[in-house]
Amino acid sequence: MSGLKTSQAVEVQVRNRGQVPNGADAYARQKVLAAISQVSEPVQAAKVKLTQAVSTSAGRPATAQAMVDVNGRPVRAHVAASTMFEAVDLLQERLTARLARARRHGARGLHSGGSDERAWWDSPGRQHRPHRHQLPAEERRIVRHKSFSLARQTPEDAVIDLEAMDYDFWVFTDLASGYDSVVFRDPRTGWHRMASLGPLGREREHDGVFSVSTVPVPTSTVAEAVRWLRLTGLPFVFFQDTATGRGSVLYHRYDGHDGLIAPAL
Repeated sequence: MSGLKTSQAVEVQVRNRGQVPNGADAYARQKVLAAISQVSEPVQAAKVKLTQAVSTSAGRPATAQAMVDVNGRPVRAHVAASTMFEAVDLLQERLTARLARARRHGARGLHSGGSDERAWWDSPGRQHRPHRHQLPAEERRIVRHKSFSLARQTPEDAVIDLEAMDYDFWVFTDLASGYDSVVFRDPRTGWHRMASLGPLGREREHDGVFSVSTVPVPTSTVAEAVRWLRLTGLPFVFFQDTATGRGSVLYHRYDGHDGLIAPAL
C-alpha cells in the first residue's frame, strides 16, 4: 500500500478564477474531503476549480468543478449556482453521487437497473449543470482543438467513463468493430445512446441501458459541421471528417465558443 493515500491524507488543490468570495476555497476543501471520505479505494489526488463570472447578468454566475483520481480512475463533477457557497454544496452532492456510481459500476458493471438510470437523469443535480453562453454566430470561434488517441473500449465501458466524467458525450473506438463511435445522453429520454461510423445492429444494445442511433453519421468538413451545430442548436455534432476519414466531435463550450475533438492520426 506504499504511496497510496487515504482520503484524510489527500491535499485538495483549489484554484480560483474571478472574484471568488473569501473563505470559499477552504469551504470547498472541506466539502470535497467529506465526499471522498466515503470512498474505500485509494484517492490519489483531488482538484477543485471555482469560477465566479464577471457578468452580474448571469443567472448562475458561480460554477464549481472537481476532479478526483480514485486509484488511477478520474471522477468529475461540474455544477453552477447563484452563489459560490451554494455551488460548493451542490458540488459535494454531485461528486458524492458520481463517486458512488463509479463504485457500483466497478463492482457490477454497467447494468444497475433502468429506474436508477432515470433517477439520476431526473435528479435535482442535473438541473444545476452550467448553462452555455449564447454568443452571436459571428463571434463564435473554435477556440480549443483536442487531438489524441481514442480509447479502444466497449460501449459499456464508454458509458461508465461518460458518467464518471460528468460529460455530455464520450468519444471512443469501438473494441468490437474498430470504428470511431460516441455515447451520449438522449435529452428527450435520459437514456444512453450510441452512434458509430460503422454499421450497428440492435443486438449491440445492452439490456435497454443504451440504444443504438439509426441516424447515419454525417460526412462533412469541419466548416460544414460548424454550420450544422449552429443551425441545430445541439450541444455537439458527431461527424466523419472528410479530411481524415475519422470520427470527430464539434461541441458548444460553456463560454459560448466551440471546441473540436479529433483522433490523433
